[in-house]
Amino acid sequence: MKLPRKPFAWTLRERRSAFENPWMDVQVIDSLDPNGKPADYALVHFKNLAVGIVPYEDDHIWIVGQSRVGFKSYSWEIAAGGGSFDDPPELAAARELKEETGFTAKTFTPIIKMETSNSVTDERAIIFLATGLTPGETEHESSEDISVMKISLDDAIAAVEAGEIRHSLGVAAIYKLALMRAAGELDGL
Repeated sequence: MKLPRKPFAWTLRERRSAFENPWMDVQVIDSLDPNGKPADYALVHFKNLAVGIVPYEDDHIWIVGQSRVGFKSYSWEIAAGGGSFDDPPELAAARELKEETGFTAKTFTPIIKMETSNSVTDERAIIFLATGLTPGETEHESSEDISVMKISLDDAIAAVEAGEIRHSLGVAAIYKLALMRAAGELDGL
């Protein structure tokens, strides 16, 4: 289904970087809002494509838990990371799946494309369903304190409903899997 879209209504002029690191650039954009009023629009520009990966087998998925600085808490989520816009996203998905869960997968099927928080970022994401899993050793980065948990899809849905899984990629992926299961699209995977 295609929804109608109005033309882009902002006038964007000069951009300046307020902060930059290898992953993002916080930009301030001299702009005119849709009503012609001057505005300094702040945007977090991401330098990589976000990828989310859901390892799936026999109506179960694997989620990862790790400490997240932004909320000063431990978060249960799907495996995720970033990849170059110049490379096929499946390469980043395979790398992040191995790094965070230890799994390799025969098949990576894209199930959702997202704009994660499009009012303040230009981050784009693709979520993959990983099937044909082979377990192995994880390859965590030093900044990661990751735990891996196998959970039934029903329990994952309940965890989203209870607010135990709040990471946007994970919430979207788990609900998408629920819809796919209801449509019979996960049968035999």
